[in-house]
Amino acid sequence: MSRRHRAEKREINPDPKYHDLVLSKFMNAIMRAGKKSTAEGIVYGALDLVEERAKQDPIQMFHQALENVMPAVEVRSRRVGGATYQVPVEVRTERRQALAIRWIISAARARNENTMVDRLSGELLDAANSRGSAVKKREDTHKMADANRAFSHYRW
Repeated sequence: MSRRHRAEKREINPDPKYHDLVLSKFMNAIMRAGKKSTAEGIVYGALDLVEERAKQDPIQMFHQALENVMPAVEVRSRRVGGATYQVPVEVRTERRQALAIRWIISAARARNENTMVDRLSGELLDAANSRGSAVKKREDTHKMADANRAFSHYRW
């Protein structure tokens, strides 16, 4: 982390099919080893499957899934006089989005369907309906923050 100044934010182009910035970020997070076209194929295939199964707009379902996974509070470690406390803090908007994207992708990769397209579409549908591993991760994060509310006065 630089001490001189904050790193400037990179400009992200919207995705070619739906012209959505968040979907483009999601695609970049799915991408491995710089294989953008493979990531696009996975995401667009998953969105097509979501549209086929749910009979709704896939972009709306995608945003609903992200909204259901975004955490409002999380715990950060804070050392005070030799003891480490888990202090609940509110999550910034950009970090909420980044965490939701990360959690959905890791939950999809942990599923046991055959292809990544099936896994991702299943996880997006589950998240849009407020169930699944990614939503459980958010609930666990909220429970942990709630359990450590007593240390909220250590916030900085």
